[in-house]
Amino acid sequence: MRILITNDDGINAPGLKVLHAIAEAVAGPDGEVWTVAPAFEQSGVAHCISYVHPTMIAELGPRRFAAEGTPADCVLAAISDVMADARPDLVLSGVNRGNNSAENVLYSGTIGAAMEGALQGLRAIALSQFFGPANARLDDPFEAAAAHGAEVVRRIVENGAWERADYGVFYNVNFPPVPADGVKGTRVAAQGFRKGPGFGMAPHVAPNGRRFLWITGQPQDVSTGPGTDGTANLDGYISVTPLRCDLTAHDLLDTLRPALE
Repeated sequence: MRILITNDDGINAPGLKVLHAIAEAVAGPDGEVWTVAPAFEQSGVAHCISYVHPTMIAELGPRRFAAEGTPADCVLAAISDVMADARPDLVLSGVNRGNNSAENVLYSGTIGAAMEGALQGLRAIALSQFFGPANARLDDPFEAAAAHGAEVVRRIVENGAWERADYGVFYNVNFPPVPADGVKGTRVAAQGFRKGPGFGMAPHVAPNGRRFLWITGQPQDVSTGPGTDGTANLDGYISVTPLRCDLTAHDLLDTLRPALE
């Protein structure tokens, strides 16, 4: 198997090393793992592409490249240039430092890379490690992802629905905020929502008198409802959520047509 890995935390992020090990285990001894990752951290850029400026790319080693662009740029760079001779069989994005469950899905560059893979007709999976008091201070806070990641990816590849559609399915995996031996299992879960203020901005004045606005978040240890990703993670389960790029509210089409057409 020929696997492309990328992330949004940057080429030197510890989660990318974990993902490389996961990819090697999935690819097998005859497979290939290619890395095309952002040269610098790109958290929160979602599915952004560098539409108005070029992307510099540098080869750092065998099958290892850094691109001065977004995670989605990295997928495009791999398909169009680095791996142009043979497209990847699978795109893996992560392992993200922090969860990408619930509304975080909409902001995540980790998700954006998997989304671009799906739009390009490739099988794609995003992986993220939820942090909390039980694992954040471990010697390896990614140990749940490292221990269980390869098996989860294999099961999704072998048993997941892989549609040949305009907006094909891709998968969002979140590992719970517990040590590896505390993982209770896997749950297929819907994308949840944390009820609260969400992201905001807070003003700060720098020593030179200039005023800046910093993004603020909200607590992540909040239930997202029964059967959803964030709740499954907080209960100690790996969540697997099938996603599509189609944002249409299909349930409203028939209701709106009589009033608006």
